[in-house]
Amino acid sequence: MAEDTVAPAPVGLDQAEIDTLLVPPAEASSEKALVVPAGAKGGGAPKIARYDFRNPSFLAEAELRRLRLMQEDFARFLSVRLSLYLKMEFGIKLADLTTISFAKFCESLPNPTHLTLFKIEPLTGAAILDINPRLALTVADRLLGGRGKAVTIDRYLTEIEVALIEDVVTIILEEWCAQWKKVQDLRPILMGHENNGRFLQTSPRDAVIVALTLEVTFGECTEKIQIGVPYYTIEPVVKKIQSSRQKVSTTGPVVKRAEWQTYYDRVKIPVRAEWEALELSLREIVSLRVGDVIEMPPDLCNETRILLNGTPKFIGTVGLDGDRVAVQVTRKISSEENSYGKPDGRKVT
Repeated sequence: MAEDTVAPAPVGLDQAEIDTLLVPPAEASSEKALVVPAGAKGGGAPKIARYDFRNPSFLAEAELRRLRLMQEDFARFLSVRLSLYLKMEFGIKLADLTTISFAKFCESLPNPTHLTLFKIEPLTGAAILDINPRLALTVADRLLGGRGKAVTIDRYLTEIEVALIEDVVTIILEEWCAQWKKVQDLRPILMGHENNGRFLQTSPRDAVIVALTLEVTFGECTEKIQIGVPYYTIEPVVKKIQSSRQKVSTTGPVVKRAEWQTYYDRVKIPVRAEWEALELSLREIVSLRVGDVIEMPPDLCNETRILLNGTPKFIGTVGLDGDRVAVQVTRKISSEENSYGKPDGRKVT
């Protein structure tokens, strides 16, 4: 006899349950669930910070601060070097240093502009140097003998103008790479030039770019220079900086020993030996004549002061070395004796 199959009874929902299911997830509950690891101690409400997953930041605030200090030094050194090269004041100051995606960095580039693509040996990846055309044309005018009068037109640079400012671009990149020499020797290599940043494909669109913005004042022209370096390019150098700082913090401050420098060999210092013999009144000094004998204390030769550049440094004994008078150093004068002349506090007159 075949068994009868019994179908499950349909589950009925009332209107209130249906309305609850139709509520959007964001409005379903205002409470936020917080997962706490097992064994963690509860010490008050945890701090929750927003994180932008579309714009991830790979550098902490302390690391950005250190990089910002390095770039401020770069701006100062570059200002001096370009001022000497162009024989005219070239003012530079750091305007901004931030991390941004490659797509947004390209969108922020003006049009028209002058872009220089360069590679940093021995690192990987391609970086970008952006110079506003008005600034580039003003620099080119100065290189041709102009007075640095600002150019007000916006246009692309010609091949001759690009060749003129290429030396300036090389100076900028060499000075930027020089700021990392304490960590690693870097060399810039020019790869090419572009005049529109919207079609660049040197990095993935979501790659993180360390963007440096410099505000430049040259003559009557005030414009900006931007340097965009992919984070994956300078990541090895940044990690070396982090590891070196961690090593210093764990090992403590390094005490540097004094080392003799070779250029000290040519420095000449006047050396003088003298005695503090006795005190005479002004009448006795005026009455001195040639042939008069002044009596000296018998132990005076053992208390000869040796002065280096007018400052007492040693005590010695006077004697004869063959047919020459010599002073043998017996001890070093302490700081107290150097201030007062004698340990008892009397000043040397």
